[in-house]
Amino acid sequence: MKLRLFEFEDMEWLPKNIRDGMTDYLRFILNSGNFYEPVSPLIVQLLQHTGSKQGIDLCSGGGGTVEQIQKNIQKKYQQQVPFILTDKFPNINAYNFIQKKTDGKITYFSMPVHAAKVHPSLKGVRTIFSAFHHFDKQAAAQVIDNAVSAREGIGIFDGGDKNIFFILAIIILHPVAFFLFTPFLRPFKWSRLFFTYVIPVIPLCTIWDGVISVIRLYTPQQLLGIAANVNNIDYRWQAGKQKNKFGMNITYLLGYPVVNTEIG
Repeated sequence: MKLRLFEFEDMEWLPKNIRDGMTDYLRFILNSGNFYEPVSPLIVQLLQHTGSKQGIDLCSGGGGTVEQIQKNIQKKYQQQVPFILTDKFPNINAYNFIQKKTDGKITYFSMPVHAAKVHPSLKGVRTIFSAFHHFDKQAAAQVIDNAVSAREGIGIFDGGDKNIFFILAIIILHPVAFFLFTPFLRPFKWSRLFFTYVIPVIPLCTIWDGVISVIRLYTPQQLLGIAANVNNIDYRWQAGKQKNKFGMNITYLLGYPVVNTEIG
């Protein structure tokens, strides 16, 4: 039975400065470590299969790893792929910062976007990084069904290993990282310093969510099972794991509509 423990980041009552502090930190860590570098070719593969020219990042949080993914694709494939950041609780300050930093190569949708109810104006390959575990199987199927109904490709990527050692690493390493790196997080906020060093709400909530995230992780087989229950007869699905330079596995699911030339 899959445990469904809560994560603070999902709670609507969580104060915005706490949630934004959490997602700003995660963006810094994911981009600094380039944790999702191995899946950059998979995103290019999705773009090629669908003919899409841009990515629509769902559940972006504070921007996640999109900035680094874009750099990886530019460096390895000489492709400039624009991305649009979206979230149910958009971190607008972070998105403005990223948009300016990337000279508009990464933009954002300012209104709340639920991954299972994506605004029809948002056209492109859909990506979800470090967030799909937030959805139970029913909600996860709705996210996939929404992409299929819109005839959009979708790439789901969740990093982490479902074992006690990974949980211990979160509990031990995150406090150190918060202590060392918080002053360097951008955009700068005094509230982030206060709720990290004086009353450490941001670190505690982030560490709790990190542990619960590990417990909630889906396997490739589970992801394929969820996709199989969606009406997607002409969609092609691929799931597996990629290991990054830190030895951490990234579980992924790719889906895209099959065009006539691919059938048979």
